[in-house]
Parts: sequence; C-alpha cells; structure tokens
Amino acid sequence: MQKSLISTLIITSLAAVTLTAPAFADHQYSKHYTNNQAKTDFANVTEVEPLYKTITHRIPERSCWNETRYQPYSNSYRSHTPTVLGTLIGGALGNEVGHNKTNKKVGTVVGAVLGASVARDWQHNAGSNNQRTRAVTEEVCEVNERVEYEERIVGYNVSYRYQGQTYQTQMDHHPGKKLKVAVSVTPVY
Repeated sequence: MQKSLISTLIITSLAAVTLTAPAFADHQYSKHYTNNQAKTDFANVTEVEPLYKTITHRIPERSCWNETRYQPYSNSYRSHTPTVLGTLIGGALGNEVGHNKTNKKVGTVVGAVLGASVARDWQHNAGSNNQRTRAVTEEVCEVNERVEYEERIVGYNVSYRYQGQTYQTQMDHHPGKKLKVAVSVTPVY
C-alpha cells in the first residue's frame, strides 16, 4: 500500500508540474523580453537650442613706468666765505666807529665778531629755507587684472517628434537631424 501511495503522489506531482509549466514558461519569457529586448527607432529633430554659460577669465597684467621724484639731500660742504666776509666788513666798520687807538681796536674786534655772527645766521637761514633737492628716477610697477568673458556651450535643449508626438530633452552634444530613441512595448492587462 505504501508503494501505491508513493506512486500516486509522484504521478500527481508530475501532472501538476506539467500542467503549470507552460503558463510559468510564458510568464518568464514575456518578462525576459520586456526587460532585455529594448527596441530602438529614430525620431526627427525639430529644434536644437544651445545652452551657454559665461566663463570669467582674470588675467594679471604687470605695467611699469619711470617716475621722477625729488629727494632732499644734505650738503656737507659749507662755505666759510660768508663768515670771513662778515668778519672783515664788521671789523672795518668797528674800526671806523672807534675814535682813538684803543677804541678802534675794541671796535674792530666787536665789529668782526658781530659781522661773523650775522653772516653765519644769514647762511644758516638761507640754507634751511632753500633745501637742496635732487631728481631721482626710479621704476614703479603695479599689477592690475584684465577681465575677459567667454560664452561656452555647455549643452543643448532638443525638441524631437516621434509618431506624431513632440518631446524635449537636454543633451551634452548636438544630435544632428535624427535622434535615436528607445521604444518599449508593454502589454495592457
């Protein structure tokens, strides 16, 4: 009895697999076809509009020129001529002012000292009011930026027509007159 029960179970199982196998096989086949068997066709391109982006270039430029400026300088050489002349003139005047021999000697000495002092003050004031300068030429440079703008195409807005319908997409290259499109067919249940 056990043998007949086992035989019945095996026959029933084989029959069930045989009856459901075609339906299961069709389901596998249709799923395989729709996922891996994509079809392609060509659509007519109706409009292509480039997309631009502005690129900024900053270019450093160095420019140099010569500039003259006046620089004060000190003259270490000082002439003693004004002091000597002041002493002589002062001495001569002091000698003329004195009436006797002793007064003339004192007047000459006092006149010489006063003349030397006046000449020294005059030379000092003349030197401080009229500072001496000399022209110095030196190169001066600066760096400025020149800005340039460039319009660069970064993509395209593409309009295309397939089977009476109009579609749009963006692409990174110009498609030409025809655009390859993927076509899929899906059953309606």
